Amino acid sequence: MSLASVPNRRCVRITGVRHGGMSCRLMEMGLITGAEVRVLRRAPLGDPLQIRVGDCELAVRASDADLIDVVDL
Repeated sequence: MSLASVPNRRCVRITGVRHGGMSCRLMEMGLITGAEVRVLRRAPLGDPLQIRVGDCELAVRASDADLIDVVDL
């Protein structure tokens, strides 16, 4: 499943980041294999997502979140 399809307030673990336009930038922000991510909320139209990785909160576009493969904890 991709990070874009995770419901609000759910914790997941990243299993991989597929190559795409922003994949390097996403990994630089801490979205790497093995990291725990919590989806905090979404904007009213579903894009962007607000997520927490470690102590940082990030806003990620749904199209970029679709590049991140995750599993439930």
